[in-house]
Amino acid sequence: MDSRAFREFARRAADVMGSHWSFIIALAVCVLWAIAGPMFGYSDSWQLVINTGTTVLTFLAVFLIQHTNNRDALAMELKLDELIRAVDSARTRFVDLSECSDEELAALQREFKLLEQRERKK
Repeated sequence: MDSRAFREFARRAADVMGSHWSFIIALAVCVLWAIAGPMFGYSDSWQLVINTGTTVLTFLAVFLIQHTNNRDALAMELKLDELIRAVDSARTRFVDLSECSDEELAALQREFKLLEQRERKK
């Protein structure tokens, strides 16, 4: 599967998994599984069905969600970079904040907190 096909698959899968219908279906499966418990004597096999199913789905969903999240974060970062570059008074050093160390980010956070405090005092 090439990256374009995977990107489209991941986007569609994320849309489907994030819909209210997916939640309703998952809830219905859980209710049916719980109702079936007495019929199967709450056996180990009965428990294994839900455990295996949810584990496999969760495992696969993590990769789809991470892929979608990475793309969304990159798109947002690029949009913000464009806005920073377009505003004359903006500090262009903020364009590559994702490349900063944790210490540099913490220093910038402190700087913005100080600016916020000064604004409140006005």
